[in-house]
Amino acid sequence: MSVVRVDGLRVELPDGRAIVEEISFEIEAGGVLGLVGESGCGKTTVALSLLAYARPGSRITAGAIEVGGASLLSVSKSELQRLRGGRVAYVPQDPASALNPAMRIGSQLGEMLATHSPGASLPKSLITEALRRVHLDPAEAFINRYPHQLSGGQQQRVAIAMALICGPALVVLDEPTTGLDVTTQAHVLEVIDELRRESETALLYVSHDLGVVSHFADRVAVMYGGRIVERGTTAEVFAQARHPYTAKLVAAMPRSDVSGVLPVGIEGTAIGPAQRQQGCSFAPRCPLKTDICVSQQPPLDTDPAGHAVACFNWATRNGGREGAQHVRRVHARAEQQRLSVEELRASYGRAHGAARAQPALGGVTLGVSQGECLAVVGESGSGKTTLARCVVGLVPPSGGRVFFESQELAPRARDRSKEQRQRMQLVFQSPDESLNPKHTVAQIIGRPLAQFFGLSGRSARKEIEETLDLVRLEVALADRYPRDLSGGEKQRVAIGRAIAAKPSLLICDEVTSALDVSVQAAILELVSELQEALEMSVLFITHDLAVVRSIADRVVVLEQGEVRETGSTEGLFVHQQAEYTQALIEAQKAWSLESSPAMSVPRA
Repeated sequence: MSVVRVDGLRVELPDGRAIVEEISFEIEAGGVLGLVGESGCGKTTVALSLLAYARPGSRITAGAIEVGGASLLSVSKSELQRLRGGRVAYVPQDPASALNPAMRIGSQLGEMLATHSPGASLPKSLITEALRRVHLDPAEAFINRYPHQLSGGQQQRVAIAMALICGPALVVLDEPTTGLDVTTQAHVLEVIDELRRESETALLYVSHDLGVVSHFADRVAVMYGGRIVERGTTAEVFAQARHPYTAKLVAAMPRSDVSGVLPVGIEGTAIGPAQRQQGCSFAPRCPLKTDICVSQQPPLDTDPAGHAVACFNWATRNGGREGAQHVRRVHARAEQQRLSVEELRASYGRAHGAARAQPALGGVTLGVSQGECLAVVGESGSGKTTLARCVVGLVPPSGGRVFFESQELAPRARDRSKEQRQRMQLVFQSPDESLNPKHTVAQIIGRPLAQFFGLSGRSARKEIEETLDLVRLEVALADRYPRDLSGGEKQRVAIGRAIAAKPSLLICDEVTSALDVSVQAAILELVSELQEALEMSVLFITHDLAVVRSIADRVVVLEQGEVRETGSTEGLFVHQQAEYTQALIEAQKAWSLESSPAMSVPRA
């Protein structure tokens, strides 16, 4: 029996344009529906609608939403407040934004119970049992902690405990593991799956990680341009994709079973509500489009087995993996070291009453040769970002030395020469935090041109346009602001700003962790192309081991600020020695697309 039924959902902007439309699906008790698609396709809008909520400036104008027999769109406000959290619960992408920083963990769980059981006498054992169910220590010391005293994985499990403590019929999980390292992600997913099986709770799982969805979901709905374009069982959708967009999403996933094969990006960019035109929204990017695709919107046709697809020409697909594979050239290790780190140590100041500074790096030694891509991997807190910031001089190390192009670098960036700063560039994880929102794209890319080369006026504009072309952005974007760009476009601008300085070493700190698979594939291909064309060395920091296997020549594994293992990418994935490395790789394999039982047909 279906616990959740959504029929004909439509959410509009004030001017009547649809953000999502004609959304229909059902979820059974204990079932999991995976909702996938590129950023901007409407996934989160659908997810929030299951709480009868629309973001400011939008409204639900049509459709029916039923959860556990309750019609959410026709109840009173007071009844809706009772149903939210009680009948349907929500786990956000960022648990830090959902947990009150001024309240202790136990108090927040208690507040959830009190809100949905007013006047009842609630034993404290309900809180300890809720924490125990998500594999957290229910001791008094943990219950009395504040959110900032927990790791990211612990915060996410507390958010899950809050969502489940009132026994809802449906839990909406909106990218619950994005940004978590592979071992923490694996543990959080195991906890969610265990709780689902025990309580028979229905789940809507929103994610851009197709590997996780292929393992976790019973059924999958693929969204593009505010509509569902394909819907079916997980095996049907992933192994026998009918819609060309679904096939291209699968091709955009980095492979975890072979080294040096770059994922295949999707040409063009995803559209938003303001860009929709007559006909199929995917037509401008589709290799199968015909005249009818441009003039008419394809209906979502469902076959007798329940597999639905919105495409006029899906039967002409040959199957298999879309697009040609990009086999990356593996760079032989050169004798000349471009970057050399020797016994690098770093620590942070006293925190939470600690008697001494907290160590972050405990004597790291590594080298990056000319033209090589070295990946640095490890769990959250392993010291990856601290290493990058010490190398560029943003965080002064407490010991050790850094050599760049045969010269020893000063600990702080401000004490280094202009040429040293120019030839070593860092691309941060979040372009929203690293790009000045008050500057245009041209001003952002033009800044290093003026600072390092003294360029201005026409000469600078020419370099800016050449840089935009290099990172595959339209010249028309030069006079736009970051707010006008998609996440992938903003990350390309950040890379373009770094490339404009003409560096010999590019440091990428988790540059693809928050991007959907198609944008991630394009960024990986871009970094690889730039490395080849400009003969750059790349220090690539990430927690995604599938990405590492696609782009890196060698790998360094960090644990608690120390190097546990280093070697060639292929050698490390096939013949890893350290137990910690084995644990990372096993955690990644466990949720990869290649190991999914849904992939009954091997990817070509």
